[in-house]
Amino acid sequence: MKAKLGMSPIAWWNDDLPELSDDVSLEECLRQSRGAGFTGMEQGRRFPSNPEEMLPILRAADVTLCGGWFSGTLVNEELAANKDRIAPMIELFKAVNAPCIVYGEVGRSIQGDRSKPLATKPRLSDDEMKAYGRRVTEFGEWCAEQGMPLSYHHHMAAVVETEPELDAFMRASGEGIPLLLDAGHLAFAGGDVLRAIDNHHARINHVHVKDIRKAVVDGLDRSRQSFLDAVALGAFTVPGDGSLDFGAIVQRLADHGYEGWFVVEAEQDPRKAPPQKMAEIGHAELMRVMTAAGYSVETEGFPKG
Repeated sequence: MKAKLGMSPIAWWNDDLPELSDDVSLEECLRQSRGAGFTGMEQGRRFPSNPEEMLPILRAADVTLCGGWFSGTLVNEELAANKDRIAPMIELFKAVNAPCIVYGEVGRSIQGDRSKPLATKPRLSDDEMKAYGRRVTEFGEWCAEQGMPLSYHHHMAAVVETEPELDAFMRASGEGIPLLLDAGHLAFAGGDVLRAIDNHHARINHVHVKDIRKAVVDGLDRSRQSFLDAVALGAFTVPGDGSLDFGAIVQRLADHGYEGWFVVEAEQDPRKAPPQKMAEIGHAELMRVMTAAGYSVETEGFPKG
């Protein structure tokens, strides 16, 4: 089985908490990640928005674009508005041969609002979840018809956060909207990562290998502290530096035949957790567990020729 290893630039620049950002260029971010062994990078705020500028940067760094976040609002806005906003991203991602666009629901979400405690996250009724699942499926089918598949990201402080909410969303939606399995977000929400893989492996097309520091997560006062408070306190980290058993997680994905990208997304304070060092720790741990699970990890970055 083949796999590819990528990173998210959120370890270097945090869009929601600018104070948790390194003052490094895109080129330096890519250099550090590639030097640690990663062959892909998800899109971040310092990436150019057109292929004419992006492709030479990727080629020089010997990395590919392995995804990127789209802030979707289908829970409270029409399909047309989301189609208009994602259309330029689809064309860009096609031009640079990215595997997918990550759909993150921000409608009604409190994930970016530090004044809103975790306990106040939005919740959908059964009927709302069914309608939402249908809309997201239709949107996913339309994006795929344009030539770029989506990957739905369940997320802390959003309408699909917990394992029961993920299960309900998966029942309400269809194959037209594949799933991004994020180990860290699901564990933070109290879910069973291995059970979620067993239940939903057929629709997983992208994986975020985010780790958590369980002591930090367990110590949160969710009636008072926000998602961003948790991030600032160090709730997340890279595989090999946290509390999750990525040997078991990667093995379970292998058991179900998953092939594709494993992306390290671990936002934390770069002064306390230097991104290059964390990238090296994460890559070493992933190579260890992926080799044990029988994966062949691709080493080619930007395609030659």
